[in-house]
Amino acid sequence: MNSRELLSRLVAFDTTSAVSNLALIEFVQQYLTESGVASQLVHDDSGKKANLYATIGPQDKSGVMLSGHTDVVPVSGQNWSSDPFVLTARDERLYGRGSCDMKGFIASALAVVPRLSQAELHTPIHLAFSYDEEVGCLGVRRLIDMMADLPVRPAMAIIGEPTLMNLMIAHKGKRSIRVTVEGVNCHSAYPTEGVNAIEYAAELVAEIRRIHAQFKVDGPFDDDYRVPHTTLHVGVFNGGTALNIVPHHCQFDFEIRHLPEDNPEQVIARIQAYADEVLVPAMQVAGNSAASGAIRFTELSGYPGLFTAPDADVVGFVRGLLDHEAVPDKISFGTEGGLFSERLGIPAVVCGPGSIQQAHKADEYVAIDQLAQCDQMMENLFRAISIR
Repeated sequence: MNSRELLSRLVAFDTTSAVSNLALIEFVQQYLTESGVASQLVHDDSGKKANLYATIGPQDKSGVMLSGHTDVVPVSGQNWSSDPFVLTARDERLYGRGSCDMKGFIASALAVVPRLSQAELHTPIHLAFSYDEEVGCLGVRRLIDMMADLPVRPAMAIIGEPTLMNLMIAHKGKRSIRVTVEGVNCHSAYPTEGVNAIEYAAELVAEIRRIHAQFKVDGPFDDDYRVPHTTLHVGVFNGGTALNIVPHHCQFDFEIRHLPEDNPEQVIARIQAYADEVLVPAMQVAGNSAASGAIRFTELSGYPGLFTAPDADVVGFVRGLLDHEAVPDKISFGTEGGLFSERLGIPAVVCGPGSIQQAHKADEYVAIDQLAQCDQMMENLFRAISIR
């Protein structure tokens, strides 16, 4: 099968992060088996999701890892022009959930497998396909734990997130935090007898916004990023039951997307200090009791930033695989590349078909010429590691 046919098969699997990805993984495993390529699965606790890892070529040498996630974001609430789980071609584009983010790269990698498996290779190719990337790069952590015990690890990694086939050497890290505020409820006619959890949560949100504004003014800055500084953002806010009840409970989620050189722990500590030293004492005074107020922080997910030196071997190698002049650049969204680099010491770059601007939206698509460029990169990779 060519990459377009494989992409059609991959898109047909609903691998939204909330459901299992096993049907897709089993299809890929069977496809590899038919080419004589052995693979291993690393499951989650439920057994309903799995990572896949395979090596093609010499088993005793480091090689090039092609890494991608199999999960996709939901389509609920989006107005699609065609079935999101049926690959649809129109206007020189291939529409479908995951076509861009990032089953196009996986399809292109799989398309070259039969030729790789029949050739004599001096350098192996490693395939690493993970689950639950969209909800915090969760699944790949189990894969990394398995890889840590391998006698030979990949020498470098290409993460196939959509970059319009441009070469990215760095990306921001991310931390996601849930904040729970507990006050005291009462009748709204007597608000001084309660502690309004929503109002104190709002004050903490305002502090988060002030910190974000300070980064915008003071930096540090890296103009290679579209957003050149660390950012903070509150995305979910819930609280209250009725207008005539002073709410005793409120919960919100915020995230930090930080430059690789920034320390998110220091930012979180600053926010926690404001909660503990300013807000909680005020809540306790308002409620005339030490039990009148509490603010808890719970980490939801996180991954490190990625920075690969411009003169690293992986950068030069991947530049040689591209049929255009690739100037190393940086992206604000994250990948599993930072985890591979930090935990396994595998230098990584990000390069894949499609644009992140098409990801996560209705009518997600990958341009046909983008898929063709990725196919050409895989062809150039095949030639680079084959024994003539």
